[in-house]
Amino acid sequence: MDTGIATKCIYGNHEKFEGDRTGAISFPIYQTATYAHPAVGQSTGYDYSRLQNPTREQLEKIVASLEGGLDALAFSSGMAAITTLMEIFKPGDHIISEADLYGGSIRLFDHINQKNGIEFSRINFAEEDPENYIKENTKAIYIETPTNPMMNVIDIRKTAELAKKHNLLLIVDNTFLSPYFQRPFELGADIILHSGTKFLSGHNDTLAGFIVVNTPELSEKLRYIIKTTGAGLAPFDSWLVLRGIKTLPIRMEKAQENAQAIVEFLLQEKKVKNVYYPGIPGTNNYEVCKSQASGFGSMLTFEVESKELALHILESLKLIPFAESLGGVETLITYPTTQTHADVPEEIRIKNGITDSVLRLSAGIEDKKDLIADLKQAIDSFRE
Repeated sequence: MDTGIATKCIYGNHEKFEGDRTGAISFPIYQTATYAHPAVGQSTGYDYSRLQNPTREQLEKIVASLEGGLDALAFSSGMAAITTLMEIFKPGDHIISEADLYGGSIRLFDHINQKNGIEFSRINFAEEDPENYIKENTKAIYIETPTNPMMNVIDIRKTAELAKKHNLLLIVDNTFLSPYFQRPFELGADIILHSGTKFLSGHNDTLAGFIVVNTPELSEKLRYIIKTTGAGLAPFDSWLVLRGIKTLPIRMEKAQENAQAIVEFLLQEKKVKNVYYPGIPGTNNYEVCKSQASGFGSMLTFEVESKELALHILESLKLIPFAESLGGVETLITYPTTQTHADVPEEIRIKNGITDSVLRLSAGIEDKKDLIADLKQAIDSFRE
């Protein structure tokens, strides 16, 4: 039965779980570490929850269905998912990545993966041709789109064509738009990543991460790694994300509506120097995003006149929390310099546009007039 994405958020591919006979509408939480065997050499299909758990399995099926993938693996965090993915590469392999990435990804690449012999070339995909960086040992291209936090949009189709031309894997972090607005497999990607903590969960109450793949070979390889390293998502956390995904469509639409209203407000503010959002018409990001996604999302970044004003805004907001993370029902504002990108060397941050007067905002689902009023009073109350 082919259904729309809003229906898939609730039912996935509508596969029935044969293990439950109660008719429960909310999928049960199988809070167990191990499972009894009927006899020697026989299994119920579940042996030990590090390998698989029915609640986690149901969540993985839903996420795979949303992305149009063959298999999805659920992890204890987004960083656990990326860390596991890097295990498919070996010392001497080379990866080309977008320069503007989440600070945790940069930290992992620089301090863990490079130590283990993996080479990285970080480039600005909007200004440089990744084909110029392909070497004999290049194995993959790694991108976020839109990027975190500068909201650069990378052409997935074009990048996928390049990857296929050189027999490389294209890895796309789809956290910011989620499968509701963007489905990278349809554009040629090979592997999709998510911080499930963010939009998929949507309530700032759990951590989760996902790898979604489209081939049996990648599925088998990653299943072996997750079984061995033990970073799978726990049953209760799996249930929290299952619950969150059910409302993904209405949350994404409302949060986007709020983000667009906030962008319009910020564009008129004299103390705001720059606003970065894919949905601003007349920009290259707008045209690329429109060609490959059905929405522009609810993430935006803006730069104000000074560091002092940025800090004043953070200290003066009365409704919007100053907190890390994004994608929840609550609007959150973040200071990348000391939070998400604190471990990124200053010269890289500045080169990427992350100055000490840059703020990132994740629009939630509150009344937009209240969010705008809060931002306005914080900006207007600043005295130099």
